[in-house]
Amino acid sequence: MKQIRNFCIIAHIDHGKSTLADRLLEHTHTIGEREMMNQVLDDMDLEREKGITIKSKAIQMEYVVDKIGYTFNLIDTPGHVDFSYEVSRALAACEGALLLVDATQGIQAQTISNLYLAIENNLEIIPVINKIDMDGAMIPEVKDQIIDLIGCKEEDILLASGKSGIGIEEILHAIVARIPSPTGDEKAPLQALIFDSVFNSFRGIIAYFRVYNGTIKKGDKIKFINTGEEYYADEVGKLGIGMIPTKEVKAGDVGYIITGIKNAKEVKVGDTITLPANPGTSIKGFEEVKPMVFAGIFPVVTEDFEELRDCMEKLQLNDASLTFELETSQALGFGFRCGFLGLLHMEIIQERLEREFNQTVITTVPNVSFIAYTTRNEKITVNNPGQMPETTKLDRIEEPFIRAQIITQADYTGNILTLCLGKRGILINQTYLTQTRVELTFEMPLTEIVFDFYDKLKSQTRGYASFDYTPLDYRASDIVKMDILLNNEKVDALSALIHRSRSQDFGRKLCEKLKELLPRQQFQIAIQAAIGAKIISRENISAMRKDVTAKCYGGDISRKRKLLEKQKEGKKRMRQIGNVEVPQEAFLAVLKLDD
Repeated sequence: MKQIRNFCIIAHIDHGKSTLADRLLEHTHTIGEREMMNQVLDDMDLEREKGITIKSKAIQMEYVVDKIGYTFNLIDTPGHVDFSYEVSRALAACEGALLLVDATQGIQAQTISNLYLAIENNLEIIPVINKIDMDGAMIPEVKDQIIDLIGCKEEDILLASGKSGIGIEEILHAIVARIPSPTGDEKAPLQALIFDSVFNSFRGIIAYFRVYNGTIKKGDKIKFINTGEEYYADEVGKLGIGMIPTKEVKAGDVGYIITGIKNAKEVKVGDTITLPANPGTSIKGFEEVKPMVFAGIFPVVTEDFEELRDCMEKLQLNDASLTFELETSQALGFGFRCGFLGLLHMEIIQERLEREFNQTVITTVPNVSFIAYTTRNEKITVNNPGQMPETTKLDRIEEPFIRAQIITQADYTGNILTLCLGKRGILINQTYLTQTRVELTFEMPLTEIVFDFYDKLKSQTRGYASFDYTPLDYRASDIVKMDILLNNEKVDALSALIHRSRSQDFGRKLCEKLKELLPRQQFQIAIQAAIGAKIISRENISAMRKDVTAKCYGGDISRKRKLLEKQKEGKKRMRQIGNVEVPQEAFLAVLKLDD
């Protein structure tokens, strides 16, 4: 065990984690030149296309220092705020972390939040300045920022370039010298923490774990403590570029186990594996994930519901931060109310359902979770507009607030203040980190940042602002439910919970957008936005009209009038029985109202 080092790489998005991981794999000859490609650990097409890491990846490397062979277990983590749950799980399986900072951008908001996560887990931090060979590198300034942040000595900071391979040797030596080897007892009762799992259609569920105490061998009878289920270990092994079967995995190591489980509900990330013959105690896993954004996901064809349920369960195995429960809608039939960590997370889930499982789905308007109190003082959690109590029974409603931390260049402070105060934000603190970099702290309603806040922040600051948030509490607010009516029929999938000050503007924009998107019928369609019984906006789609008088030329006007009256009667009857089909674009349009 003295020769094992477990570590992960943490950084803000785009600071070069995956590129540095590529160089470490090359330098330790874990991967040959023929298999080498950029972002070698990002095996999802989506990750390569977007250039971001979505899933943490674990891999084992062998390296020799002073004629002693060491085993490195590296976990590459995502940098985007929406995937911070992946980072927290990776940190629980490590003793140390490489804190990566881009020499051209300095410390960003997500760097700080990931650093605090690492410190909470008592990890040894090795600060690394990356991209030092770029033209805009500000090495002395970034060194000062790191020293201010973590209070280390200047000589502790390593300089590297993931692209050209500078400083990789020094990083590997620092991992051996500074990161402590894992503690644990191979002879003690088995305790292994599951930190990730994937579904394989041939072999069932593959669980990745870190062994804290004891040894797990092929063929052992094992038990999952939280679920209480017992299985046989058909195969155990270590994680190289692929899975490498071994006879046993000992304390301090990271490995995988295949037990032939096919049911997704039987494996929980954060569970502890032990041996029923000599049981160990449960390890404190990870905190329960708290979804921030809720949206409904429905199959386009109602018959596909059961298939969609299977796909959601398999996807949840791979992405433990996804939560879902059953939901029904008058407009869309059976589906799921899903909880996501943010809008990017929601977009990724939708894309993965389409690519990996061939599921075409309709997603409803995303919203956050509110708490409503009735006049009888009952407390109701409102995750979708349908759960909102009637206005007559409602006493008050509370919405979630967050603490937003924005780091930017001083020139853009004015733009950010305008944006955040316009989103009902309250400025709490403004600190100058250096002469040109400022940290702004706001308290804001989560509802306001769900839709387009991140995009607007990037465009207002030309991409130079970084943003991170933590949940605070619930506060009383004037939230109303806005319904959309088509010919006096409510379309429940387009309902939204919104602050009263925004409702008029939002309702008007939505009605205009629907007027563009809904196909014309042979009868007039009235599109209305309403709060309770009060209509706040209306648009009309005029009927497609056949020219029934075309065949009458000249002659008596009463003949034409008779034909027009007959047409009018037909349209009236058609309007009573005709229903308005809402295309999928209309549901997506709500997300992009500001475009």
